[in-house]
Amino acid sequence: MANIKSSKKDILLAAKKTARNKDAKSRMRTFSKKVVVASEEGNLEQAREALREAISVIAVTARKGIIHKNQAARRMRRLNAKVKKLSLAQQDAA
Repeated sequence: MANIKSSKKDILLAAKKTARNKDAKSRMRTFSKKVVVASEEGNLEQAREALREAISVIAVTARKGIIHKNQAARRMRRLNAKVKKLSLAQQDAA
């Protein structure tokens, strides 16, 4: 443990930021997983709604600097591809 007062504060702040970032990443993964699960179940409407929410959460996470903007773009692109694939599969079946 540090002896200098400012170092002690820095340690406490780092712990707070780590917890906040961990929560934000967890939330992002939860919303992303909802899209994947809905896609695997074949529920297009639920997948589209989950995608809309997930994109919003991912964008906020990137804007706050918790993840890099390119990582956010990659995650959104991959989720969108899953929903699009499901959509095309259902169109072909119809």
